[in-house]
Amino acid sequence: MPQKKSWTEKLNESKNLPKVVKLKGKATKRWGGKTMAIPSPLEIDALMRKVPRGKLITTSEIRTAVAKKHKADIGCPLTSGIFTWIAANAAAEQEEEGKKKTTPYWRTLKSGGEINPKYPGGISVQKKLLQKEGHKIKTKGKKYLVVDYDKKLVKI
Repeated sequence: MPQKKSWTEKLNESKNLPKVVKLKGKATKRWGGKTMAIPSPLEIDALMRKVPRGKLITTSEIRTAVAKKHKADIGCPLTSGIFTWIAANAAAEQEEEGKKKTTPYWRTLKSGGEINPKYPGGISVQKKLLQKEGHKIKTKGKKYLVVDYDKKLVKI
């Protein structure tokens, strides 16, 4: 039985990415463009690493940066979301192994400033890390949101 890949191994797999694909038919209407940039996991990780202490980014801003870098109309929402999750888990894995400088994944929020419950440690760990950097967290239903997150967004 093959051994399961580590998060770091998944992060380092390029799978022939990044690439730009042309959208056709219904996809052009659905995504609002003619070209889509599909990033590599390491590309997403590099963007997440650029967010300094006290600042934030959303997956939407990451997609915009990917599209701009590759001169495409949009950045792929699906792979961008998956790769932020892989980068977050790889960072947690590397921390457990004793690595000091890991990707500050808790600074990458979902749209609307929502904390991503699928990141390592769940809401409680991210909430603690964000509060340690001076962010305030509020709840709205089952969602945990960073207060005034839009005033702390970084441009990358």
